[in-house]
Amino acid sequence: MIPMSFFKGLFRRKKKEEVIENVEEKSESTELETFCSDTPEILEALKDTMFINPLRFDVSLKDALSKAKQFEKEGDNIRAALWYRIAGGLAIYEGDVSKVKDYFSRYAKLTGKKLKILEVTEEAVKKAQEYYQRYLKEKEKLTV
Repeated sequence: MIPMSFFKGLFRRKKKEEVIENVEEKSESTELETFCSDTPEILEALKDTMFINPLRFDVSLKDALSKAKQFEKEGDNIRAALWYRIAGGLAIYEGDVSKVKDYFSRYAKLTGKKLKILEVTEEAVKKAQEYYQRYLKEKEKLTV
């Protein structure tokens, strides 16, 4: 026979001890955050749409666009949206404002999301080009 005290211990709620620590979190800024610190609106537009290092991609803008159109034609809106987003990021790298607007507009239409980059496209692409000229050239020097 099992004693009743055993069951009381099973169903008793344990008291949670709250430990308060004064931990100072250091949030390290990324290169993009540092670069766009004077323009928070542009940072917000670029942080979700820009590729920090687009040279790592094995897909071209042309290929991304053709895949997006193919999936859209097949009715696979999720994959089409993904490829329009990739195409938009690559268009930012190329510095083509009209393509950025077009691809991210299609992405927004398919997903129902409102993107900040569509409001400040020209300024965001200009700032991204400055970023790429500064930081990608520095990284190329380090790898050579």
